[in-house]
Amino acid sequence: MSELGSSGIEVSDLCLGGNVFGWTADEAQSHRILDRFVEAGGDFIDTADRYSSWVDGNRGGESETVIGHWLRRRGRRDDVVIATKVGQLEGFEGLSARNIELAVEASLSRLQTDYVDLYYAHIDDREVPLDETLGAFDALVATGKVRCIGASNYVASRLSDALTISRERGWNAYSVLQTHYNLVHRHEFEDDLADLCAREGILCVAYSALADGFLTGKYRRGAEPPASARADDVRPYLTAEYDAVLDALDEVAENHRVAVAAVALAWLSAHDGVVALASARTTGQLDDLVQAVGLHLSDAEMELLDARTACLAPDAGPEAGSDLPKVGG
Repeated sequence: MSELGSSGIEVSDLCLGGNVFGWTADEAQSHRILDRFVEAGGDFIDTADRYSSWVDGNRGGESETVIGHWLRRRGRRDDVVIATKVGQLEGFEGLSARNIELAVEASLSRLQTDYVDLYYAHIDDREVPLDETLGAFDALVATGKVRCIGASNYVASRLSDALTISRERGWNAYSVLQTHYNLVHRHEFEDDLADLCAREGILCVAYSALADGFLTGKYRRGAEPPASARADDVRPYLTAEYDAVLDALDEVAENHRVAVAAVALAWLSAHDGVVALASARTTGQLDDLVQAVGLHLSDAEMELLDARTACLAPDAGPEAGSDLPKVGG
């Protein structure tokens, strides 16, 4: 279990991404995935008001609606920790106090609940003063509509400034950072955000934890990826250097008799203060992910995986934020 910063809220060490709900998983399939996740001991579920507005015919809020229907039908609200986000849905863009006030009510309605456990600023809004955004979030915590707050896609300097303002004003501060982080996309977090999070006691929730599916091992150099919503995102990884990372994952996965994806997620969880965020569009995919829970990698295995990524250009895959509609962030 991990704690959402200093909020006192504990969550499972794997966060289930709801980005596929209402997109590549219909409502019935999404509910089966949610059922299986909870049965496996998971309780941390991530979504956003924007999900899945990029699909033709969708308006946004589909993922929250699917989760809301599941919560009502299963009666599981007290058994799970729900995270959602504000700032990226058309018509509710930005982090002004008024927009946050309106957007949270819309999210609560879709989720069929009277509170959100974790409410994120989906992406930094430099057009709105930080104190306006943070004051609005603090007010939501005070009313009980939100239990704790988080920042998504913030750089270290802006996150640090936000923490300073909250501290000086006596407001509730960001307890969680959601950021792009995985075995082959490391520098964005490790260069400066990691130290800040450790120093301030902020939990990192790592989105794109499987690098758009590349770290499942199903995409290999020399084989054209099948046509899918993620195929273009995977192509930058289809090189000899990245294949060497998959070879190492294969070796470790064979040692533990688990799926390659589970090893990639376990590598993230081996870092203090990090929770992996991953999604599944089928229960079979989910079964591979939950193998990561409790999976302990030896020092030698961690060194092997680290060595295979040391030669990679800093975050040479898809740019940070490029998968923003699809994977967690």
